[in-house]
Amino acid sequence: MQFLESSLLELITQTSANLPPDVRAAMSRFIPAETPGTQSAQALSIIASNIDMAHDDEGPICQDTGMPTFIVHTPPGVSQILIRRAIQNAVAEATRRGKLRPNSVDSITGKNSGNNLGVETPVIHFEQWDQDQVEIRLLLKGGGCENMNAQYSLPCELENLGRADRNLEGVRKCILHAVWQAQGHGCAPGALGVCIGSDRAHGYALAKSQLFRTLDDVNPDPTLANLEAEILEEANRIGVGAMGFGGQVSLIGCKIAAANRLPACFFVSVAYDCWAFRRLGVCLDASSGAITRWLYRDPQRPVERMAAGEGFPLTGREIVLTPPLTEEAVRALKVGDVVLINGEIFTGRDNVHAFLMKNPPPVDLHGAVIYHCGPVMLKQGDEWVTKAAGPTTSGREEPYEHHVIREYGLRAVIGKGGMGAKTLAAMKEAGAVYLHAIGGAAQFYARAIEQVPGVYLLEFGIPEAMWRMQVRNFLTIVTMDAHGNSLHARVKQDTGEALAALKR
Repeated sequence: MQFLESSLLELITQTSANLPPDVRAAMSRFIPAETPGTQSAQALSIIASNIDMAHDDEGPICQDTGMPTFIVHTPPGVSQILIRRAIQNAVAEATRRGKLRPNSVDSITGKNSGNNLGVETPVIHFEQWDQDQVEIRLLLKGGGCENMNAQYSLPCELENLGRADRNLEGVRKCILHAVWQAQGHGCAPGALGVCIGSDRAHGYALAKSQLFRTLDDVNPDPTLANLEAEILEEANRIGVGAMGFGGQVSLIGCKIAAANRLPACFFVSVAYDCWAFRRLGVCLDASSGAITRWLYRDPQRPVERMAAGEGFPLTGREIVLTPPLTEEAVRALKVGDVVLINGEIFTGRDNVHAFLMKNPPPVDLHGAVIYHCGPVMLKQGDEWVTKAAGPTTSGREEPYEHHVIREYGLRAVIGKGGMGAKTLAAMKEAGAVYLHAIGGAAQFYARAIEQVPGVYLLEFGIPEAMWRMQVRNFLTIVTMDAHGNSLHARVKQDTGEALAALKR
């Protein structure tokens, strides 16, 4: 199998950089459905540009390339040991080239392996079949949407929807609830894989396996086909919208399987995936490992452009901020303002925030901007180059951010999904603001980073280190201001009421 590793490297590269045609078609259909001029429409415009940029540069669509999950079918006599080794080598090489972010973290020590290899990573599922070729499918599903997976045990009580019983109506309520509670944390608009029944562990596995279906297929079970269509229509009436900004487009697909269950158990398992729905596959010659056919895509077919124009059109009404920021400048901002940042920002996510609870920061944070981001970085000579740099979900920093704002004089936080009551109170008290970047738009934001003058706390690993970045025209939207206003709280309340209206 002399071509096996190179075939796998190409599969990983294309999956990371190139959305499959069915996902592109769904996004092309839903993007024009959003109300022009709204924040959700702005977000979708940036998403469309980012999809084009990732394809053009063969760079990661989203910096969070997730935990690579491979489904491998082999004919009798083909060594699965050899294929496993080749997958591991290809994953390590793709990471070295910046096609994957190093995401494998030891759960005991907290140490990042640096090459995406470790205990049970990457995830590889082998199945034998009676065909004479090898088939390998790959799913890259980021941690933000992975955190939005949900599992319900019926009967149960659901916020805004009341009791969900052990029937299809109860299942419907659970799926709609999963869309609602994801809000912007999972980079809406999203797609769902669902399993009705089975046990807890296998139900989740079957739910994720539904994400290997194309968005334009039709379930062979008429009952499930009707439920899929109903969920897609109703979920888009809830009003979550792109990035949780509120709007018409919250879901681009719903795929449902049913499995037998135990009499005592009735689980509904939901695998939430984001708009950056990265899933491709290949068929390989069983003797050489060469690619004989692509799944989900035709490499001979020209890739349609997603964006209506070049990049995100600026209007001249944007507010330009240059750190370090003053309290006066921050308190002048209000929810809905579009802000461009020129100057230095610092990344900081889970490990950095936990560090700051017990230690002083390695840089002066007075008037500074912290970006919740785990970038893809490559060392080229003595310089660090940013290959992908979209925002991570900010909600994980809610236990820490109020302390960082009050203790160190932080003036602005950039992230996605918004933050909670403690952070909002600290922003109002100290004069700080939350700036929402567009989740998944890793190439769009990487192009706004002109230089990386330094890095601190690199012992935490590349995604978790504190990167010092020089940015220009770094585009954000104010969603939490220094006057106690939160777009996220308002949208959650409004969508909760819309969800309740779907109760039967």
